[in-house]
Amino acid sequence: MSKKNTLMKNASLLMAASMISRIIGLLYRRPLGQVLGAEGMGYYAYASNLYAILLLISSYSIPMAVSKVVSERLALKQYRNAHKVFQGALLYALLVGGAAALLAFFGGSVLLPKNQQNAVLALRILAPTILLSAVLGVFRGYFQAHNTMMPTSISQIAEQIMNAIISVLAGYLLIKGFALNDTTHAVYGAAGGTLGTGAGVLTGLLFMLFVYGVNRGTINSQVRRDIYHEEESFGEIFRIIFQLVTPVIFTTFIYNASSYLDSYIFSSIQGIHGVSSKVISEQYGEFSNYYVTLINVPLALASASASAMMPVVSGNYATGEKRVANDKINETIRLTMFICVPAAVGLAVLAHPIMGVLFPASTKLGSNLLMFGAVSVVFSALSTITNSVLQSIGKQGIALRNAAVSLGLNLVSLTLLLLVLPGTGIYAMLAANILFSVCMCVLNGLALKQYLGYRNELMDSYGKPFLAAAGMGVVAGLLYYGLFALTRRPFICLVISILSAVIIYMVLFVIVTGTTEDEMQKFPFGSKIITFLRLIRVYG
Repeated sequence: MSKKNTLMKNASLLMAASMISRIIGLLYRRPLGQVLGAEGMGYYAYASNLYAILLLISSYSIPMAVSKVVSERLALKQYRNAHKVFQGALLYALLVGGAAALLAFFGGSVLLPKNQQNAVLALRILAPTILLSAVLGVFRGYFQAHNTMMPTSISQIAEQIMNAIISVLAGYLLIKGFALNDTTHAVYGAAGGTLGTGAGVLTGLLFMLFVYGVNRGTINSQVRRDIYHEEESFGEIFRIIFQLVTPVIFTTFIYNASSYLDSYIFSSIQGIHGVSSKVISEQYGEFSNYYVTLINVPLALASASASAMMPVVSGNYATGEKRVANDKINETIRLTMFICVPAAVGLAVLAHPIMGVLFPASTKLGSNLLMFGAVSVVFSALSTITNSVLQSIGKQGIALRNAAVSLGLNLVSLTLLLLVLPGTGIYAMLAANILFSVCMCVLNGLALKQYLGYRNELMDSYGKPFLAAAGMGVVAGLLYYGLFALTRRPFICLVISILSAVIIYMVLFVIVTGTTEDEMQKFPFGSKIITFLRLIRVYG
């Protein structure tokens, strides 16, 4: 199989797993919101955001970092050194993950906003999960470096299924057992909801341990046959991890820290303006648990593409094949925008019915956030991919600088908006988030041009998909609201509109871009798309 087909296959596999995981996440948010209530979902969101930040430091970017370092050694057939990197990364994960877990357990009351202390219990329950996630990340990155995405994909789905089941069940049981009033209902509900996260990560880790055990004989055989004589010592491995993996982790930390810092600034300044902690929690709950959850569905595809691309680009760059690396970057961006551009348009056009059907507990605020914020899908997806490219070619310091500049602009803009225009409220956070991703895209694009001579294919990657998506959006919107006026059944109207939108987009995409069957074959599930397009006579 060619490297191009391997990249597309791996990207498609991770995309499918990510999509399934995100859909499960969407489905369980509905019963979880009904069990926990608006206030409980707010505490759940505050605890989850702080947990996510500590997770970023300890484990989130470990799969990408391990994948990069190990894939470089595998490209040079240094199997013994590749396995040593894996072992060293495990020790690194235990140390950093353990420290982050202790910080979450004992320092939650300090790290959470003063008017959101009811989220402390949920954060303490999440603390051990940070350590487990760090170890899980090492195993996922190790197998991704071998261009084997199946273990990561299956573990992601298993993790999310267990998370969904335990979150709703534990939240319900803790409320029944301990809730005495509305406040304790929210506190114990949020705590129960976070139990599911730990159960899911533990399930994923157990599966990865099983996969490693099955493949251990093959791995050891490769190590024994390795004839490369310059074996790296563990001291050298730890130096590499410290000098390379740590900047990657902190780049990702800064890249994602805006969620936690934005929530802290929002809560604090709104408190100064006299807004009650209950209202703040409810508004932030809609933003984090509903809007962000929906936006993250297409963004998961960008992360999957970046994960599949990273070992390929790292290997090409290590062997001096810059032109091939640029081709892989273009493939990945085209693949991602093929999905993310119509996703952004669809979320904006159908924001109100999507939010109403999926999250009945949401209000008009959630729908408006989705409608105005859907554009962030495109910018966030592109910034995720370009960030991974910079890390792949060893320019993590540049990625770190770009993330820091974007974060600074984000925080300043949010603070000014809330202070000068306090009525903007949660919309100020939305605007700051979009500004952050736009800034990242611009800075990363300039860096790629400087170090790789890379040029963005503006029309092919963005312009043409947008034209097709715009036509799709017009038809989907007219179809939904027309059917709703006749039937008053939002779920049925939404399903028909979405299915129709997918078909319309496929047809318009082929017409606008002139994509041939051979070219379509390279896209995720390309053969199935081609078969369908032949049935409706788009392809002869």
